[in-house]
Amino acid sequence: MLYRETGDFKVSYRDDQQTFPIIQDRWLFWGMLAVAFLVIPFIIDDYWEKSIVLPFLVFSLAAIGLNILTGYCGLLSLGTGGFMAVGAYASYKLMTAFPELNIVIVILLSGGVTAAVGMFFGLPSLRIKGFYLAVATLAAQFFLVWLFNKVPWFYNYSATGQITAPERSIFGFAVTGPEATPAATYLFCLAFVTVLALVAKNLIRGRIGRSWMSIRDMDIAAEIIGVPPMRTKLSAFAVSSFYIGIAGALYFTVWFGAAEPTEAFGINQSFLVLFMVIIGGLGSMLGSFLGAAFMVLLPIVLKNIMVGGFDVLPVLAKHVEITLVGSLIIFFLIVEPHGLARLWSIAKEKMRLWPFPH
Repeated sequence: MLYRETGDFKVSYRDDQQTFPIIQDRWLFWGMLAVAFLVIPFIIDDYWEKSIVLPFLVFSLAAIGLNILTGYCGLLSLGTGGFMAVGAYASYKLMTAFPELNIVIVILLSGGVTAAVGMFFGLPSLRIKGFYLAVATLAAQFFLVWLFNKVPWFYNYSATGQITAPERSIFGFAVTGPEATPAATYLFCLAFVTVLALVAKNLIRGRIGRSWMSIRDMDIAAEIIGVPPMRTKLSAFAVSSFYIGIAGALYFTVWFGAAEPTEAFGINQSFLVLFMVIIGGLGSMLGSFLGAAFMVLLPIVLKNIMVGGFDVLPVLAKHVEITLVGSLIIFFLIVEPHGLARLWSIAKEKMRLWPFPH
């Protein structure tokens, strides 16, 4: 078999600590990046951009953020939609207040604002955890959506209460507004996701990530061996909210171009990202991408098969989708709590050992 470490020796600590220690994994990673950056921009169209590619990239970033908090630090959050709203409204206020500000700086500052808000709402995690922390973050979700609905300053006193992204360009190419091309918006989001995913992967593999996982596994023992619980939990909330805030900013500025808090960032958005993390795999970077891909593609596949192929009513197809997602969540929680990422890991192990018994 091709998927073996035979002859692939590590002669230094640096080699042994590589993100992808098996050379075939490195080839696959760089091959996928090459296709993503050099092939897809030339073949993408409006449908693929708005219905598949941008949703996948935005929700992958949100899933990474939630996975950092829930999967790696063990702090359950139901406020993802509210934190995405913070990122979206922060980007809107920055774009309208500072028209000359570069769009990249706007997105990063929006993530920073969301990180500060996330740390504030993460303060209860110093005293409570589990179900009670989930309820506290759920309260943050409802409060933030209510705030953006009821305070006119956030939507610049618009009569409709809706916010619309002004047009912005980078390197002469529009990435927001009606003039933006599918290739430009795709590459803009892809660059953010690629860089931030690599940063998150290295954070998790380093001292900060080990501190998060020690708090997740046993917080009392972690404190005894010198891991500061307050700093560790707040850092998890800050980094998680930063990623979710950037996802919310991209959701508003690049993907939709307009938003209204109740519809775009309601409680359903929080549960959607949570389902991505559960199905993809808690505590797995790959699981964040697999879960996002699954939840984005599932409605499209069901619609094409049931509505397009069998003339089923769209309402019935939607009910089937909801039932299927619920069944899969129960299945993964019982049979494989680590989700699709674990199934992929098992498949790779079998490939490495074939044809010998496992």
